[in-house]
Amino acid sequence: MKVKVCGITSIEQLYDLQEIGVDYAGFIFYEKSPRYVGTHLMTGDQVKKAGLSIQKIGVFVNADIEQILKMVDEWGLDMVQLHGEESPVFCENISNHVKTVKAFRVNEQELISYKIAPYQNAVDYFLFDAMGEQYGGTGNQFNWDIIAAANISKPFFLSGGIGPSDISSIHSYAANDMNCFAVDVNSKFELQPGKKDMNLVKSFYGSLIKAMIR
Repeated sequence: MKVKVCGITSIEQLYDLQEIGVDYAGFIFYEKSPRYVGTHLMTGDQVKKAGLSIQKIGVFVNADIEQILKMVDEWGLDMVQLHGEESPVFCENISNHVKTVKAFRVNEQELISYKIAPYQNAVDYFLFDAMGEQYGGTGNQFNWDIIAAANISKPFFLSGGIGPSDISSIHSYAANDMNCFAVDVNSKFELQPGKKDMNLVKSFYGSLIKAMIR
């Protein structure tokens, strides 16, 4: 099970994540987010010069392709996460340049299998998050049984209000769904928006890894 910590806003915390062993760091390029990297001191130049092996994922919401590819270059992004209403064609255009994750906000009134079908061949990964008024970072969970019933055939990130107390639930779920290969955590590990409690992240990461190898 891989771990992504999203909403990173400082170079120091990026170093911390690598030292802990976290697989992915998420940088939010959505200006309305309190975790928007543009309002903090970390720069793309710092990130590129750091030369860290942790995978860097840029999170975008309904951005244009030029902006996305510019940030991929300036920040040395390894992956792009599209968290808005991007079309399958748009997603495929991005995935021709960089590995791409399409995020879906899960609504219990919708059939998720129909929602994701047009994107099956357009992206590399899916991500499932809780429905809310904002795009991610709500701290809310959704019923994971919804995606279990959909029989997702593509590797996906499980997101949405995951916290330190969810290790056993993650283990149980992932044991029955081999395509759930990563969890995405954010607000439940924060001291304030954009500032992670690294002791909490370290404890969660270590406990999750131990649970998954039992």
